[in-house]
Amino acid sequence: MGAVEVRGFGWRHAGRKAWAVRGVDLRIEAGERVLLLGPSGAGKSTLLAALAGLLPEDSGEQEGTVEIDGLDPRKDRERVGIVFQDPETQLVMARSGDDVAFGLENRGVPAGEIWPRVDEALRRVGFPYDRDRPTAALSGGEQQRLALAGALALRPGLLLLDEPTANLDPAGADLVRRAVAGALSADTTLILVEHRVAEALPLVDRVVVLEPGGGVRADGPPEAVFAAHGEALAAEGVWVPGRTIPPRHATTPPGEELLTADRLGLPPRLAPTDLRVRAGEALAVLGPNGVGKSTLALLLGGLLRPGVGRVTATAALAGADDRTPPHRWRAPALTRRIGSVFQDPEHQFVTATVFDELALGPRRTGQSEPAVRATVDALLDRLRLTRLAGANPYTLSGGEARRLSVATALATAPRLLICDEPTFGQDRRTWRELLDLFADLRDAGHAVVTVTHDADFVAALADRTVTLNRRPDPAGGDSGRRP
Repeated sequence: MGAVEVRGFGWRHAGRKAWAVRGVDLRIEAGERVLLLGPSGAGKSTLLAALAGLLPEDSGEQEGTVEIDGLDPRKDRERVGIVFQDPETQLVMARSGDDVAFGLENRGVPAGEIWPRVDEALRRVGFPYDRDRPTAALSGGEQQRLALAGALALRPGLLLLDEPTANLDPAGADLVRRAVAGALSADTTLILVEHRVAEALPLVDRVVVLEPGGGVRADGPPEAVFAAHGEALAAEGVWVPGRTIPPRHATTPPGEELLTADRLGLPPRLAPTDLRVRAGEALAVLGPNGVGKSTLALLLGGLLRPGVGRVTATAALAGADDRTPPHRWRAPALTRRIGSVFQDPEHQFVTATVFDELALGPRRTGQSEPAVRATVDALLDRLRLTRLAGANPYTLSGGEARRLSVATALATAPRLLICDEPTFGQDRRTWRELLDLFADLRDAGHAVVTVTHDADFVAALADRTVTLNRRPDPAGGDSGRRP
């Protein structure tokens, strides 16, 4: 089973003036495969959370009803499996196999069935390690596969997937899509939120588009929806297949070197790597999941101490600190010179409102309050966050949280910007705005380093790429190096 009935549903998070989603009427029959679309902030993740029974009554205000097979999902969660935008939020055990087994044990699955189902689920998602792999040692993409395995092991009647391939390399994303296609029984209902629309279409037979102001904008077979509404949907931010975005490549040669990495590594997470970062250039760091790209970003940003090798900043970036490695700079100096955007946006949020999050960096570098407000207002407007200025950062959608994390890194106007998966969760419109923002920074003489699996973003922005390759590391893990 897994029939879905939504009548006039709306949800407003506690402390928020605006509704996250409102006026949704929707019926999905058991066994249907639905792609849920809409611009960033339209309420897609909130609707999935409601269907999974994960919106407690005391955490916000609800309108209308949501039912799974005629029941409130908050009272019968065993029918539903979900994979969140941020898989780390649903990993609860220290070992990977135990994490997949956790849900089975809680549902009282006979002991003799648990480990065969765990192994089957791990195999279906292409998990590259054995059951004993520590969950803390997984890359973001590997965490995503593990979370999907945990959901598939439960064999739910309704499977909810919130951007399950967002942080995966192309091969891993294809493996997960094939795993989803092969793991579902004929009567399993699937509701998928995915910005990679073209790749997701083979998995679904119906498209539902949420209207940001409330309600359902379009509903029907994919071909009919895109034929009737494609142009308007693309303009509003939906990734309609077949509509490309013009690239923004540099028109002048790169400038002086700002940062160099010489045999830089952190075994077993990252093998020795050489790298040069230049002003006026957009550099993309590529490679499969688990190769150490995020670790490299943290090392370049002065947020980790190198295990081997060194990071050297030139006087053009560091001034009088050019003989001191970035990880030993004082916090205000690091903030002014290098802006970092983490793979998980929530890991860098430390205040109670979006406005204060953006104001934190400028205030710490000694800017006057009028200057702080001017900087914050400009960033709110540029990244479409003005209406959320008073919101708690932890109540934002995945796409909104990503734009906020980018904005916090830009608030101190650093000469070097390092971003880990900056386009995660973005609709077509905000993706293009990030492209233009990074290109403008590059053209103004800043250096931009992006760690990404987004091949379209690389093609549109990158002036140079560096690929880290997977190789066995003597310390016992998988690491990366520059070819």
